[in-house]
Amino acid sequence: MSDFLDCLKHKYAYVAVGEFKPGCFSEARQLYEQAVSTYQDGFQGAYLLQEPGSDRGIAVIFWENPGDMEAHQHPIYAQALQRIAHLFETPPETGFYEVCSELGASPAPSPASAR
Repeated sequence: MSDFLDCLKHKYAYVAVGEFKPGCFSEARQLYEQAVSTYQDGFQGAYLLQEPGSDRGIAVIFWENPGDMEAHQHPIYAQALQRIAHLFETPPETGFYEVCSELGASPAPSPASAR
């Protein structure tokens, strides 16, 4: 029954889409990783995507619930945001979304379970 209830739970995603000043993506990535490394309770994972050959990117951070995201807005996070702000061409567009569908590849069966 708990598997069924877990299936009904939805994750939430904080999404930021932005463009960095030329040549600044690598520095921004380091600061992003530093900020994300402070997350704990409710943190479900994060992705930073870069458009090939550009300084445009998308950050996606997954949370168990909106309260967990708000709880992680502490000084280390704020400092990282202050250090990254000057790297943007323009402020990023941000949004908060409910994950309503999650698909993934199924793990291959082990040889022992295939028998």
